[in-house]
Amino acid sequence: MLGATALRANAEDLVLQNVEVRAEKLQETNAASLNASDTATLLETHPSVDLYQAGGVSAIPSIRGLNDDRIKFTVDGASITSACGNHMNPALSYVSPSNVGSIEIFAGITPVSLGGDSIAGTINVNSPSLNFARDADNLLVEGSASSFYRSNNNGLSADIKASAANQKISIGFSGGVDRAQSYEDGHGDKVNSTQFDRRHQSVTLGLKGDAQLLTVKVAHQDILYQGYPNQYMDMTDNNSDSVNANYKHQFDWGKLDASVYWQQVKHEMGFFSSEKRGMMPMKTEGKDYGYSFKLDLPISQAHLLRVGNDYHRHTLNDYWPPVAGSDMMSPDTFKNINNGTRDRFGVFAEVESKWSPEWTTLLGVRDDYVKTDTGNVQSYGGSGMMGPMMNMADTDAAMAFNARSKSESDNHIDLTASAKYEGSQTNSIEFGYARKTRSPNLYERYTWGRGEMSMAMIGWFGDTNGYVGDIKLKPETANTLSATFGWHDANKQAWNFTLTPHYSYIQDYIGVNKIGDAMMMGMFPLFQFDNQDAQIYGLEATWKAALWDGGNFGQGRLAGNLGWTRGERVSNGQDLYHIMPLHTRVALEQNKGAWSNAVELQLVNKKTRVDELRLEPKTAGYGLLNLRTSYQWKHVQFDAAVNNLFDKYYELPLGGVNYATWNAAGGMGAIGALPGLGRSVNVGFTLKY
Repeated sequence: MLGATALRANAEDLVLQNVEVRAEKLQETNAASLNASDTATLLETHPSVDLYQAGGVSAIPSIRGLNDDRIKFTVDGASITSACGNHMNPALSYVSPSNVGSIEIFAGITPVSLGGDSIAGTINVNSPSLNFARDADNLLVEGSASSFYRSNNNGLSADIKASAANQKISIGFSGGVDRAQSYEDGHGDKVNSTQFDRRHQSVTLGLKGDAQLLTVKVAHQDILYQGYPNQYMDMTDNNSDSVNANYKHQFDWGKLDASVYWQQVKHEMGFFSSEKRGMMPMKTEGKDYGYSFKLDLPISQAHLLRVGNDYHRHTLNDYWPPVAGSDMMSPDTFKNINNGTRDRFGVFAEVESKWSPEWTTLLGVRDDYVKTDTGNVQSYGGSGMMGPMMNMADTDAAMAFNARSKSESDNHIDLTASAKYEGSQTNSIEFGYARKTRSPNLYERYTWGRGEMSMAMIGWFGDTNGYVGDIKLKPETANTLSATFGWHDANKQAWNFTLTPHYSYIQDYIGVNKIGDAMMMGMFPLFQFDNQDAQIYGLEATWKAALWDGGNFGQGRLAGNLGWTRGERVSNGQDLYHIMPLHTRVALEQNKGAWSNAVELQLVNKKTRVDELRLEPKTAGYGLLNLRTSYQWKHVQFDAAVNNLFDKYYELPLGGVNYATWNAAGGMGAIGALPGLGRSVNVGFTLKY
């Protein structure tokens, strides 16, 4: 809330929604779908958020240098966990941009009601709200069809939606496909293993009363394949089913918001492209289920008490079937995580208070109990003359792991204290402190293999290094200070400017210690996850200014943001891994009648501060120019965009290494950084009725 940013995916102008959140405009959903099939890319325009490049629909968000599981993700209220040693199926990969109604981003100082077991912030993705008929005598029937084409990778997205409703009941269907070939960089060279194919469909039922609403959503998704340019393996299948129910009731004495959810994932990694060859099936089965319960209780005109309880359980089986005829990968199934479980039970209370027209505060406390456990494991064993020797490190590690106690439990106490002061009609300040805690995920705690190959299969960093877990890892605890200074015109319409400095000291940050070097699979370092103290600090800015209003050119405005983050290990000043360098976006936007146009400049500074221990590549600075236009004609909307207009070659600061292309070329020499997308001309249309 205070000191956090909520960013919504709709076409509304920038407004202050109330005293506790700042809301910014995102591109309309269809415009965002025009440029990418990955919902994570909808977050790129936010100064707090950066992306780790992964598959074409599976980028991993990072908030102020803290990535992935350090963020709490919910999709329609459901907490979703990556069920993959490479995190190929992050939470946002389960929702298409076409199915996004709103996105909320809370960075840094997050209310305890919106974040537990996380230290970076919260990202909530919600489907479009159901509509109900206003007239009891008529049925409300709505629908849409859309299609988008992207020239660089021959990408195609197509979606259909249909719904029917009376005043009490609404039912809707949504389905679509997103697919593409591998993209080309600014030199016109193919970036191998970046192709993908996803199919999705969902049915939503809504029941509405005078003061209550029940929504039930059933969804299914298949990712038939998805290449990963910076990983040894590719995704050869990802099949998921989910059920989600939410109930809201407005009573005379307060408001109830309750949800229950279940999701099952069956995931498989292997090789499907000519750039990566071999035989090594790796399978994962994961489940997420839980509930949340929240009550808003006004205790006076000035104070609102919010209390709640939530529970989340994640189960995981990660196993690698034997390969017939292989001395090393047979005769047994490699059990990487066997019946892994992670349970979190949380309770919270917070009070929002408006003490005067100028002052508002938010105070909250949260307690989370997290318990993890797993069963015994085993290596391939090895066959033939050399197999047992090649698997000796894993066989010995499995015996040592099985002899240990594996159950671990942590208790988190989180605090949030923030305030907002509106000194005048043209300026305000939000400031506060938060203590947030996160327990290790199952892979950080329970991956055990000590062989080069088994360690190389673990890691969601896109670096081809090898990783092993540590059962005794401690939870991370972040102590964050942040303030947002805001200036705007008296009507909050013509212009605004915000400046946000932030600082976090993270006790027991989960970094790595080097434990060796690989020799058989190529020269790369081997690491074990390890607790270390770290600090992250930075500065963010956003701005908007109306430039003209009326005349031959309609309305025009300038909008943009800037982000700068530094992260370092406290003990030796070593730079933290995957920290985005200074970057900014500036857009000139123009609207007139049915037309909406924009010219956007994206600038990224060179990346010279890298984690040398992990061989993180340095990247040069770059600038990209993007154009987009949209035309609305009755029930049809046409969209077009040119991204990277001048076909600039650049390398992604958080993209990791270009392993697939290096491997296809024979695996000789140093691995370069992963290049970004070259010029792409994107077109699309949406028909609504």
